[in-house]
Amino acid sequence: MTEPVLCALREMRWWDIDPVLELERNLFPEDAWSRGMFWSELAHSRGPEATRRYVVAESGTRITGYAGLVATGEQADVQTIAVARDLWGTGLGGLLLAELLRAATAFECAEVMLECRVDNVRAQKLYERFGFEPIGFRRGYYQPGNVDALVMRLTDPSTSVQGTEING
Repeated sequence: MTEPVLCALREMRWWDIDPVLELERNLFPEDAWSRGMFWSELAHSRGPEATRRYVVAESGTRITGYAGLVATGEQADVQTIAVARDLWGTGLGGLLLAELLRAATAFECAEVMLECRVDNVRAQKLYERFGFEPIGFRRGYYQPGNVDALVMRLTDPSTSVQGTEING
């Protein structure tokens, strides 16, 4: 692991969409989310009926990462986690994931699910450190590259974030 980076995590807002899209397209050129997808997710992230939690990581004025989660009943699904390439290995992905697990706990979810590209071993190791276990595959899930997804599950997200802190 390289030296930790100081980033502040905060709620993602509409004005973050353009810098998030830039990072999204850099990291996921084949299957990047669209502006409309982010707008749709953010539309469900505020107010008493909110079912989403989206956060960005900032270092100064630069968006260095982002993450999102959707909660449905007792299950939450990690929708996305992304960290700028120059900050891989700094622990930022873990901070983002911990924040999503806190949100899942606040939504009173008993389990958290996610899909991860089968060729993204780095991400799989992060999820395993937090207690996620592989439970299956989704063939051809990531398009247009036709890449399979590894489905992972975490039961009781509240136990995975105890003792973790987000440093501003």
